[in-house]
Amino acid sequence: MPKRQLAGTAGVIFHVINRGAKRDRLFDGPKDYDAFENLLLACQRSVRIPIYAYCLMPNHWHLVVSPLNDGDLSKYMHDVTGTHAQDWNVAHEAVGGGAVYQARFRPAPVQNDGSFLRVCRYVERNALRAQLVTRAEDWRWSSLWRRQNGVDGSFLDPWPVARPEPWLEFVNDAIAADTELSGIRSSVRGSVPYGSSEWREATAARLALPNVERGRGRPKKNLPTLF
Repeated sequence: MPKRQLAGTAGVIFHVINRGAKRDRLFDGPKDYDAFENLLLACQRSVRIPIYAYCLMPNHWHLVVSPLNDGDLSKYMHDVTGTHAQDWNVAHEAVGGGAVYQARFRPAPVQNDGSFLRVCRYVERNALRAQLVTRAEDWRWSSLWRRQNGVDGSFLDPWPVARPEPWLEFVNDAIAADTELSGIRSSVRGSVPYGSSEWREATAARLALPNVERGRGRPKKNLPTLF
């Protein structure tokens, strides 16, 4: 995605991802993960941005956020990734050794309906999909773990869409979740809107983004009836 601040992004939900350069590790252990979580909170002192879901993985991370003002997403992510890269280089004695991140963050707009729930399920299921845990809620560095253990505090914001009560069951349901992979991955890979055809087209035009119809994949039809 070009390096620019999009107009009209206030109140839009975004699925954001970034990876380590050459897919190298960003987190080597609990201290690294904890430091990044603290950084997400610290950067909200200058740019308040609601965080709905997240998952930190060894070589990448996912966030589901919604900027309150135009330009807030770029400002917040610049603070997070810039500070994290500096801290990482110092901690690994790698100052001047090259980029920590593979590129600028990738944001994909998400419709405020069942599409939001599908994206959050995708994010919170990440560690289970990577076989790092046997249950999604066991991955310590995720919004799912925080909610399940009652430690979200001021870190997580209330969802704009009601979360179904059997949430754990559906996050851990491989068959249902796998039907959503192609569309969500295509969306975040190309920074294209994820949602209904009408919303996708309107949002792509309004934000001057590519339309998912031209991408390599599109959201699946006949998704689970839960959403």
